Amino acid sequence: MASKKGNLSINSENMFPIIKKWLYSDHDIFYREVISNACDAVTKIRKMDMMGEYELPEGFKPRVDVVLNDKEKTIKITDNGIGMTAEEVEEYINQVAFSGATDFLNKYKDKANADQIIGHFGLGFYSTFMVSDSVDIDTLSYKSDAASVHWTCDGGSDFEMSDGDKKEVGTTITLHLSDDCLEFCNEYKAREVIEKYCSFMPYDIYLSRENEEGTETIKASEKLDSDVVIEEVHPEKKEGEDKEPELEYKIKRRPQLLNDTHPLWAKTPKDCTNEEYLEFYRKVFRDYKEPLFWIHLNMDYPFNLKGILYFPKINMEFESIEGTIKLYNNQVFIADNIKEVIPEYLMLLKGVIDCPDLPLNVSRSALQNDGFVKKISEYISKKVAEKLAGLCKTDKENYDKYWDDISPFIKYGCLKDDKFCEKMNDYILFKNLDGKYLTLPEALQINKEAEEEAKKEEAVDENGNKVEAEVVDDKAEDKKDEKEEKEPRIIYYVTDEQQQSQYIKMFKAQKMEAFVMKHNIDTPFMQQLESKNEGISFKRIDADLTDTFKSKTSKKVAAELEEKEKELAEKLKKALKNDKLAVKLEKLKDKKVSSMLTVSEESRRLADMMKMYAMNGMSMGDFGASEGQTLILNANHPLVQYVMENNDEKNTSMICEQLYDLARIQNAPLDAESMTKFVERSNEIMMILAK
Repeated sequence: MASKKGNLSINSENMFPIIKKWLYSDHDIFYREVISNACDAVTKIRKMDMMGEYELPEGFKPRVDVVLNDKEKTIKITDNGIGMTAEEVEEYINQVAFSGATDFLNKYKDKANADQIIGHFGLGFYSTFMVSDSVDIDTLSYKSDAASVHWTCDGGSDFEMSDGDKKEVGTTITLHLSDDCLEFCNEYKAREVIEKYCSFMPYDIYLSRENEEGTETIKASEKLDSDVVIEEVHPEKKEGEDKEPELEYKIKRRPQLLNDTHPLWAKTPKDCTNEEYLEFYRKVFRDYKEPLFWIHLNMDYPFNLKGILYFPKINMEFESIEGTIKLYNNQVFIADNIKEVIPEYLMLLKGVIDCPDLPLNVSRSALQNDGFVKKISEYISKKVAEKLAGLCKTDKENYDKYWDDISPFIKYGCLKDDKFCEKMNDYILFKNLDGKYLTLPEALQINKEAEEEAKKEEAVDENGNKVEAEVVDDKAEDKKDEKEEKEPRIIYYVTDEQQQSQYIKMFKAQKMEAFVMKHNIDTPFMQQLESKNEGISFKRIDADLTDTFKSKTSKKVAAELEEKEKELAEKLKKALKNDKLAVKLEKLKDKKVSSMLTVSEESRRLADMMKMYAMNGMSMGDFGASEGQTLILNANHPLVQYVMENNDEKNTSMICEQLYDLARIQNAPLDAESMTKFVERSNEIMMILAK
C-alpha cells in the first residue's frame, strides 16, 4: 500500500484540544478504554471462528499485553484479536466517533452468542491523547489478503498511515506519553489503574516492563520463582572487600496476570461456596471482617443484570456508615455508587453490580436517567426486600442477630422508598427490654393481651376492699368495645433505658412491653410506619399513663379523688409558681412511685422538631419544654398523702418542689440550676428527718 497522508474527519479543528482536556474527568481512564477495545477485538475474532469465517490457530489463547518502557516513555497495549484493514482504520479511527463495536453488532446481530461486546463508543480510543504527545497503531486484520497497517498521529488533526510490519493478527497501540503523564508508565501506577478498571475483564491481561535487552540483573537473594533466569552473573571482587560479592542473575521477568476472567458474580449461586463469597469480599473490598450475609443477583429478563450485595457488620449510627457499590458494564468497571442505578439507602452496603444493558454516556461514568435505569433500581430493591423477608421467615434466629447491624439501612430504605417499606412492613424487628426481637404484628399483640388482663381486675373501695362490679348496660358495653376497636393500637418505646428506668420497672411489673428505639433515625421511621399502617401509634414509655398501671376503684372513690385532685393542684401550682402545670391524682398499683411526669407524644415530637430547627439557626416561636406535660401524683404514696393532709406551707411547698423534680429527673436530665436546687433541697429534707 502506498504511503498516505490526510486529515482526520473532525467537525471542528479544535476537537483534539477538547478531547485532551475534557473527554473524561479522570485521565487514567484511557487504560480502561484501550484495554476494553482490545477485549472487544478478541471477542470479534472468536465469533468469526465460531461462525466458520476464520480458523483460529492451534493453541490460541486470547490475551491482552500491557508493556511499559519508562526509558522510552511509552506504553504498548497489544491484543491478538480481529485486527483492522486499512479501510477499517480509515472508517473507525480517522472518522472520529464512528463506533466499530456498534457496526460489528449490527452486522452480526442474527448470529450473536453469549459473548458480549464491551465497547459502545467510537471515542474510546481517543482517550489516549489525553496523556500522549503521539499515538501509533500497528494492526493486521484476520482477513487472508490483508496487509498490516501503521498509523500515527501527534494529537493534532493530521495523521499518517502506511504499510506496517506487524506479522501476527491483532493490534498494538503505542502511546508516547506527555512529560506530565509519565506516572502512567510506572509499573505500580499502571497496576493500580488496571486493577481498578479491568480486574474482571473477560480475557487475560498481562503487565510487563520492557528495556533494551528485555532483561534486568538482580541479586540471588531477590530471585523470584516466577522469573526466567537467562544466565548467572559473577561480579568481580572489589579491592578492599573481604567477602566475595553476592551472586547475581540476569533475568527476564514474566508478565504478571492482573485480572480474574471469571468473576464470582458471573457464576450461578448454586455453583458458589460460602468460602468463595468471603474470599471475593476480602479481595475486592480489602475488608477482613466477615460480612453478615449476602445476596447474589442473577437476572436475564427483561434486562441482563448480575451482582453480589454484601451486608457488612455496621454497629454504628447510620449517618457515619459508608459502603461501596461497584458498578460494572460487561465486567468493565464504570464507577462507585451510581445513585441512578443503586437506591440511595443501599449505598450502605458493599457489592458489585454488572449490567451490560446500562445506557451510558461517552465517559461511561454517568447514566442517562431514563425509565430503564429506574427499573433496574427497583429490581435491586425488590431482591433485597425478598432476601430479608426470606431470612426472617426461614432463619429468624440469625435474622435477629443481624438486626442491630442492618436496621439503620432498612429504616432509611423505608423512609426513602414506599415500595420497599411496604415489602418490609412485617419483617421489621423491634427489640424489647429483655433483648428479644419481635415483628410489628407480634409487638402489637403482646400489649393487647396485658391490657385485657388489667380490665378483668376487680375494683376496690377507699379502704382497699373489693367491691362488686358495676352494673353495665349490654348496649353500652358493645359501644365501648366498638370504640376500643377504632382506637389506635399503641407501641411503646424507650429512648434511654437508664433515664426511663422507673417506667420500665412499672411496665415489666404489669407484663407490658416496650421497645428500645434510640437511634436518630427512629423518630422519622416511627412516623413513616404510622402513616403506612392505619390504627398504629407509637408512644414513648412516659407519654401516657394507661389504666393498666392504675388501681381499679369504685365510682365513689374515683369521685373523691377528683375532689382532692383540685385541691392538690392548687397547692402544687402555688409552690412551683406555675399556673399552667397540669396535675393528675391517681391511685397507682406501684405504691413506691410518688410522682411521674408524662409528656404527650405530639408535644415531644414537636419539641424535637423545634430543637432541630433551632440547631439550623431558625426561630420557631416560644414553644416551651413544659408544653404537653402532666404531673401524675400517686395517692397511694405517703409523700403525696402528706401534702394532701397538711397545710404547713414551708414543708408542703418543699415536698411539692421535690415531687416535681423527682418526676422531671425520670423524664429528662435537669438543667444546671434545677439540679443545684434539687441537691440543696434533698440535703435540707434529710436534715429535717435527722432531727
